[in-house]
Amino acid sequence: MTRKDFLIQELELNAHPEGGFYKETYRSEGSISENHLPEKFKGDRNYCTSIYFLLSRTDFSAFHKINQDETWHFYEGSSITIHQISPEGIYSKIILGNNLLEKEMFQYTVKGGFWFGATVNKTNSYTLVGCTVAPGFDFNDFELANRIKLQKKFPNHKRIIEELTRV
Repeated sequence: MTRKDFLIQELELNAHPEGGFYKETYRSEGSISENHLPEKFKGDRNYCTSIYFLLSRTDFSAFHKINQDETWHFYEGSSITIHQISPEGIYSKIILGNNLLEKEMFQYTVKGGFWFGATVNKTNSYTLVGCTVAPGFDFNDFELANRIKLQKKFPNHKRIIEELTRV
C-alpha cells in the first residue's frame, strides 16, 4: 500500500468536488448569525472549520472560490503550488512545502473571493495539507469555476484556467 493510499484509508478521506480527497476535522460549536455577516453569506456560519486535504500528482484542485479567507497548512509529501487569480485579474502562485531554502512556505492564506486551485509539484507524489476557513466553510459559499466563463472574465490567463478546470 502506498503512503497516499494509507493516508486516505487511515484519515478516512473522501473525494472532494474540486479534486483530491478531504475530511472535515473541526467545526466550532459557536456560530455567527447571518444578520452579523456580510450580505454575501446566506445563513449562519460556524466560527471556524478545518479539513485534511490530500492531492496526488495525477489530479489537481480545480479553480474555485469561497467567500472566506482559507489558510493552507503543509503537512507532508511533495510541495504544492497554489494558483490564484484575484478579483482584479492578477495571477500569482505560492509554493507550499517544507524547503525554506527554496522559499517554500509552511502556510499561506488565500483571500476570500480569489479564484484558486492547486497542483502537486513532484512527479509520482502526493501532498497532505490542512485548510482552515473562518467564518466556517459551508458549501453554499463554494463556487467551482466554469472554464469558458472564467476565461472570458480573465482572457490573459486562458492557459492556466484550461489546466485547472474540468468543465
